[in-house]
Amino acid sequence: MKKQTVLNIKGEKVGDITLNETVWGIEPNDAVLYDAITLARNNQRQGTADTKTRSEVSGGGIKPWKQKGTGRARQGSIRAPHWPGGGVVFGPHPRSFTKKMNRKERRLALKSALSYKVIESEMIVLDSFVMDSAKTKDAKAILAALKADKKVLIVVDELNDNLVLSTRNLNNVVLLEANEINTYDVVAADNMIITEKAVKAIEEVLV
Repeated sequence: MKKQTVLNIKGEKVGDITLNETVWGIEPNDAVLYDAITLARNNQRQGTADTKTRSEVSGGGIKPWKQKGTGRARQGSIRAPHWPGGGVVFGPHPRSFTKKMNRKERRLALKSALSYKVIESEMIVLDSFVMDSAKTKDAKAILAALKADKKVLIVVDELNDNLVLSTRNLNNVVLLEANEINTYDVVAADNMIITEKAVKAIEEVLV
């Protein structure tokens, strides 16, 4: 079992927590982690890009000139792809970029991402994350005390109004409940701040 220091919101040590190594201490699987990140990014794509083929472009119903006798190349429509204003060949059309992963792979990817956070000392465990006010400057002061000034993922066992309101205007902060944690947000964050109860909630699901 691996121990992790527990801090309060002032950045002071208040104890230790024992992490379950089957969740936080595995050897990360980079291949599965890559697939999970690709899946997350692909599933965010709308896939609505569309171009018109020669059959969809307006006009071009009449043959521009007769087949023979003009000395010019034969043409069937002014909306053929090689004409200005003509249709597009092999252009994009609406499609789904959605990918799927097996449940075991998704769990392994999340465990790998969490283990990387521990290995690289990018995880901060708090005894609790309760704020007395809903002011953004107070949230920034807490992050400064914890030395988390880059992209931050905050994971709590339960959201409260003050925490939501004080962090929603911070572009570098993502706030999630423990049951919403995902591989992409963990990997994308430079630091992960997590409460003790959230650690236990994640372990209950992933062990």
